[in-house]
Amino acid sequence: MPDDVRAATPGGARPENATGLPIELLRRFDVPGPRYTSYPTADRFVEAFGPADYLRALRQRAEGATVGGKTPLSLYVHIPFCESVCYYCACNKVITRQHGRAVEYLEALRAEIQLHADAFGAPQVVSQLHFGGGTPTFLSDEELGGLMADIGKAFRIAPGAEVSIEVDPRTVSAARLEALRRMGFNRVSFGVQDFDPEVQKAVHRVQSFEMVRDLMLDARRLGFESINVDLIYGLPKQTPSSFARTVAQVSELRPDRIALYAYAHLPQRFKPQRRIDAEQLPPPEDRVAMLSGAIDGFLAHGYTYIGMDHFALAGDSLAAAKRQGRLHRNFQGYSTQPDCDLVGLGVSAIGRMGATYSQNAKTLPEYYDAIRQGQFPVVRGLALTRDDLLRRAVIMALMCQGRLEFESVELAYLVNVREYFRTELAELEPFAEQGLVTIEPAAVQVTAPGWFFVRAIAMVFDKHLRADKVRERFSRII
Repeated sequence: MPDDVRAATPGGARPENATGLPIELLRRFDVPGPRYTSYPTADRFVEAFGPADYLRALRQRAEGATVGGKTPLSLYVHIPFCESVCYYCACNKVITRQHGRAVEYLEALRAEIQLHADAFGAPQVVSQLHFGGGTPTFLSDEELGGLMADIGKAFRIAPGAEVSIEVDPRTVSAARLEALRRMGFNRVSFGVQDFDPEVQKAVHRVQSFEMVRDLMLDARRLGFESINVDLIYGLPKQTPSSFARTVAQVSELRPDRIALYAYAHLPQRFKPQRRIDAEQLPPPEDRVAMLSGAIDGFLAHGYTYIGMDHFALAGDSLAAAKRQGRLHRNFQGYSTQPDCDLVGLGVSAIGRMGATYSQNAKTLPEYYDAIRQGQFPVVRGLALTRDDLLRRAVIMALMCQGRLEFESVELAYLVNVREYFRTELAELEPFAEQGLVTIEPAAVQVTAPGWFFVRAIAMVFDKHLRADKVRERFSRII
């Protein structure tokens, strides 16, 4: 664990490795729960929130920007197409080798972009643009370049903006990376998941270490400012020792950022996962050993532990935000963008505008139908209450900083934290007894072992989850 978190633990102590955590502790707190990329979580969105509500939120932002100064805006563009299915994947995707299917989708995206331009009136300044999927590089260079040009006409990309794209290493070459760089992309994220050949075969995603290594060298030569690698632990046939080899190989490549996700096996929700043999999945104690070993391995190679699922080199902006207490969390995970409004473009994309969340239609026919009618394809969302905003601040403080300072919350929301959250603070006592949190007179501090269970700690403050005990739709915490 990082030094600042380790110091917060009584005596600076922590288990030498994950197997030092008692198995009964794992069984008690390794429960299904949200990842809290938002609060309330997306499963709380309602169909009563529709296109008219979203348009109202956009216009309120436009009016506020002219009166109260300009606030950051992020754009997320979802490209759902993939040529082949990865069995672990829970993303919204369309599996096809027919690249012509992208033509209709790009036309719809252009129309959705124009709807936003019309609603805002004046071009909004964008400080962060991210292409995700699916596989964004399913699109040709010409198609991606045209889409970037359309975005550039409707929005103003700020100097120094983070412009990133998710890349399947199997779909790109040095020439394609060079084309992406010319389009304005300055950050690239490679989906690696695991380098072990047997694990790759088990999840139907085979790509060699050498392929990824060469692409990363090309990306650095081309001047990409930040390179991210995505990993997943908990996949079939993974073991603590095999995953340690992947951690060592990734550390050798020296990406600027590493995202380390826990595999969520929910075959009842995600059809491709039914092809995974559940008997080959590692047990909870091995999953914790993989997480602990990865944390220790990356720290030993000079990475900063950002929290839960992110690491960054000391010179990266994410590590600087962590040190300075400016870390935030959004639908892409940890971020440097402060309370940023987010426009989600494309099928299933989620947005955040002011005190609202919204989500687009999840299927292409439904998405296309809304666009043809000249409407925003928003099919559900949520207008946050004052209580939602308060609890979001509490949960994000725990998830991002590992510490909840009562005074800052009380000043911002004019509440007495000990009174307002009397029940929740009482429910933290079992975590305190196990050494997972320290409850101070004016703060709650997550300890080093507690970082393994920070989602469970945050869940205590989730009012919606407290009212709904059905949690099987979420992944397990470890």
